[in-house]
Amino acid sequence: CQPMEKTTVLITGCSSGIGLGLAARLAADAARRFKVFATMRDLAKGERLLERLGGCCPETLELLQLDVTDPRSLAAAARRVQGQPLDVLVCNAGVGLMGPLETCSEQAMRTVFEVNLFGTVRTIQAFLPAMKRRRAGRIIVSGSVGGLQGVPFNSVYCASKFAVEGLCESLAIVLRPFNIHVTLVECGPVNTGFLENLQCADPEGSELQ
Repeated sequence: CQPMEKTTVLITGCSSGIGLGLAARLAADAARRFKVFATMRDLAKGERLLERLGGCCPETLELLQLDVTDPRSLAAAARRVQGQPLDVLVCNAGVGLMGPLETCSEQAMRTVFEVNLFGTVRTIQAFLPAMKRRRAGRIIVSGSVGGLQGVPFNSVYCASKFAVEGLCESLAIVLRPFNIHVTLVECGPVNTGFLENLQCADPEGSELQ
């Protein structure tokens, strides 16, 4: 019998949390139904994923460097995947920012939007043309309940996730005729390293005192 064709999945933000968990789950699928491109900004952090799987799984997992804030990095990843049809794109990379608004620096706020909103836009832009040509594909975006309602001391993070809601709702309509399905997952609190990576306002600031 012929080997079953694998579903090709590319996931951003796989160095920890939901991205790492999803990549490990798909790559370890007993029936080997998936080929996973697990991407992350810093490839050195891929060790955690390989540990979870108990070593390399070349048939089902490939680690790729991808920084959603860097167009060149995205272009290189898109070229690497070019040889095979990408069935599922998971836009999962994200950062947070917690603190009273007046203590959040402009740079920190820009970083949140650069990753959460523009990083998602860039990632979709990089892989969407090939999906449109094939008239097939699925795009899954990690949203947040913070994109549905405001959360105290998370105003900038929530603003970025509200923006992602509008992006996905608009895209879902225009991509339907191309047989491309958009799914927005509005996550609640999840036990990940997200809080450890959280940008925090300056604790020494007089406003915080």
